[in-house]
This record gives sequence, C-alpha cells and structure tokens, in this order.
Amino acid sequence: MIIVVYDRKGAGFRPASSFPVNLQDLRYLVALAEHRHFGRAAEACNVSQPTLSSQIRKLEGELGVTLLERTNKRVDLTPVGSQVLNHARRALAEAGQIQTAAQAARDPLVGALKLGVIPTLAPYLMPLILKPLRQSCPQMPLELWEDQTRSLIEGLRHHRLDAALLATPPDAPEITELKLFDEPLLAALPLHHRLAGSKQVNENALAGELLVLAEGHCLANQALAACGARHGAQRGAAAGAFPGSAAGGVSGSMQASTLETLVNLVAAGYGSTLLPALAADSFRTREIILRPLAGRSSRTVRLVSRPGFPRAQALRALERVILGAVEFLWKSGANLQKPRKVEQEFRQTPKLRIRDPLIHKSTPSDR
Repeated sequence: MIIVVYDRKGAGFRPASSFPVNLQDLRYLVALAEHRHFGRAAEACNVSQPTLSSQIRKLEGELGVTLLERTNKRVDLTPVGSQVLNHARRALAEAGQIQTAAQAARDPLVGALKLGVIPTLAPYLMPLILKPLRQSCPQMPLELWEDQTRSLIEGLRHHRLDAALLATPPDAPEITELKLFDEPLLAALPLHHRLAGSKQVNENALAGELLVLAEGHCLANQALAACGARHGAQRGAAAGAFPGSAAGGVSGSMQASTLETLVNLVAAGYGSTLLPALAADSFRTREIILRPLAGRSSRTVRLVSRPGFPRAQALRALERVILGAVEFLWKSGANLQKPRKVEQEFRQTPKLRIRDPLIHKSTPSDR
C-alpha cells in the first residue's frame, strides 16, 4: 500500500513517508491543546517557547493545514486541528504502549508505575504502602497523581495513568476493576455531642447535621446515602455549606474540599461527618469523638486499569502490598475481599502495625 499526501507548496502529491511527522511534534501539539498557551506548553515540554512555536509551524507546513488559531491571549484549535489532535493522542498512546510492551516482556516489575489515587484515600493509604512497595519492587517507582474520580478515569483513557485507586465503580466499559477491600466509615462527632457517649451511632441520626465534602468527591455521596440524607434537602451540607442558623449564629457559608477542613468544622461544633477508617488515625489528636456506625456502612476500594495494560504482574504486586497494609481492617470487622489467584508468587509484604482507628479521645462519659 502506498500512502500519498498533497503538498500545498506546489509539489503536488508525494509519498507520506517523505514528510517526517515525528512524535515530539505531536507531543508539542497535545501540550498546546492542554495549556492553550505557548509559554506554559513550552514549560511543560521542557523546551523554549521559540522552539515549540517553530516546531508547530513546521508541523503545519508539513501537513499543509492550519492547526491553531493564535491570539495575544490564548491559542485555540481549528476544526482540522481538533481532528489531528485526536489522532496525535492515539499515536502517542500507541507509541507508549510499544515501549511498555517491550519493557513488560523484559520485566514487568521494572519501570515506573503511574498510579492515580482519590484525595480521600491518598494521604492515608499511601504512607502505609510506599515503603513496603519500594522494598518489594525496588525497580518499580510509583508516579502518583492525586485527583477526583472523573479526572483519574480520563487519565486512564488517555494513557496518562496505568492504574488508579478508586472508591466507586468506574462506570466505564473500557476500564476493568478489582475490588480490594471494604473500608468502614466512622462517625466523627464534636466532644460534647449528644451521641458522644454511645458505643455506636445510627447513621440516620446524623442526617440533619451531616457535613460532607464539596461536589465531585465520591465520599460526599457515600456519606449522604449512608445517613439517608436527600441531596436536594441537604444541598448546603452536600456542598460543604453550613448556614448560620445551625452554627450558633455564625452567618455565611464555608466550602469544604478536604477531610482536614471537615474535621476542623466538626471539632468546632458545626456538625458531624463520616470518616473513612484509614483516615481516622490522622485525626486522633483532634477534639472529636470517633464511633463505629450501627449499620456498618463502608466504601469499597478498587484497583482499576485498562484491560490491555501489559504489566499485569505489576498490578498484582501492588495489590499484595495494599492488602498487607490494611490487614488490620479484617480484625476490625470489615468484609474485605480476598486477593485474586495469581499466576506467580511475589515476595511477601511485611505486615504493618498501625493504630486501631476506633481508638478515640476519652470524654467524661467514657471515664
């Protein structure tokens, strides 16, 4: 098969192999599409702005079309530029797969593993697995990307990520999932809360005072569902907003985008919230009470990836380390899913001793 293109400079048709569209030029185009600014795109590509600009003009000349609409403030893609961008992304992904497949054939446990993690899991799980994973797989460093679920799924689709740790189903047919374990949710209450003396808390009892993370965090929906709170009636709480009438006369609203902020608000008496068990130990010195939930509400942590990812053994190694690190959750009563059967044995992950998340600060009613 002979592929030809038309040369607008007057040379007529010529073999496609005679114009050298290289992968680096395609990377420049993708960077421009993401940043919409020559300076920021050049910085992301570690080249000077004149270099990037000249390479893009060269690419336009070789293709015989205008890919970008340039203004003083931003850069936009032309219609044909958008089409070329889609092909460029696929070409770069396939080129990366060629490299990954070759490396995986040599040793799947060698080379960086690009892992995405949701924000309500990363700060609490990663400290437990980073060192054991480095000991188990010293030639497989992690490249971490912390973001919300939707962004992580997009990262997997576009091959910016190899795998991700989520707490909700990926809801994408092109993404596969492995359920790792169920993480219990705990009630976090102010010190003098009416339920502080209870051994366990009924989820429905918190529905009218529940503080949750801002929109986009899966934990917000999970907390609302666990406590039977309706999204419409609890719109302020669901967005992290706390009206003055429920906050002792304080007016206005506050936006909570981290568990740290939610815990501070609970400690100050603005309401109560639900915390994942892995996060509980980080807040043991705060002025809050942690209690198990009567309904044993939990969230399922999943390892997700693409079906064709060639380094399945790398994912299995990560799975083993994670399950070793959260072994204490079995002891606290969580219904953890057992690991899959694996084709090869990996080195045993050292067991970790960590604080029981149900240990809480004592109150007068506890003594």
